[in-house]
Amino acid sequence: MARRLVLVTGASAGIGAALARVFAERGWDLALTARRLDRLEALKAELEGRWGCQCLTIAADLAEAGAADAILAAIAAEGRVVDGLVNNAGYGLPGTFANTGWADQAAFIQVLLTAPTELAHKVMPGMLERRFGRIMNVASLAGHLPGSAGHTLYAAVKAYMVKFSQSLHLEGKASGVHVSALCPGFTFSEFHDVNGTRAAVSTMPSWLWMEAKDVAVAGFEALERNKPVEVPGLASKGIAALAKLLPDPVALRIVAAQGSRFRRLE
Repeated sequence: MARRLVLVTGASAGIGAALARVFAERGWDLALTARRLDRLEALKAELEGRWGCQCLTIAADLAEAGAADAILAAIAAEGRVVDGLVNNAGYGLPGTFANTGWADQAAFIQVLLTAPTELAHKVMPGMLERRFGRIMNVASLAGHLPGSAGHTLYAAVKAYMVKFSQSLHLEGKASGVHVSALCPGFTFSEFHDVNGTRAAVSTMPSWLWMEAKDVAVAGFEALERNKPVEVPGLASKGIAALAKLLPDPVALRIVAAQGSRFRRLE
């Protein structure tokens, strides 16, 4: 088929849905996966009706063992291959490390670290063989900052996704495989509603925030340029740059002082 297909995880809302729209507008077919099939079907109808693309919808929970294989098998059953992968699925886990259950932390690691790594590992060989591929790992501005109290593994996992993307970028760039980490800061989406921090983050100044569509466009364009790391928005770029310049103890004190504005300890 002439049209490429991109697999977008966590496509039912927020940045994932915005990225799906950007890819559809740019001429891609899509495989959309998330837990909520009704939302995926609604997005499919929108994308196919507006841009004439083909969309596959696959209900899956990446916290479950075998989810990555099931998603890829569903795509293969339609006679398609994965030309692009957007590892977007994710969430925040409120609380400190000691007052949360290990089952919750293990599920968090599975969804935000293990599953995206597994999906990339399973689709990249085909991309290298065909000498074309696109892999976007949705990380976070948090991956460039010191870790905070509360949501303990979030910054750690996002920092991993940045380094992982840089390595894949180097491994794929000679074979037409573009890899980029998208590192948004505060973005208007359901993310903060789900993790219970909406009231706290609503006190943050408006200039820190971006629309999901703008984040998605910046991420897509960076991926096409094969830019290994993209921090969208001037405010977030400035924060990321400042974090590199500040001595670690100073940066950690700033995060400790401000962390309660965007992290829940209980």
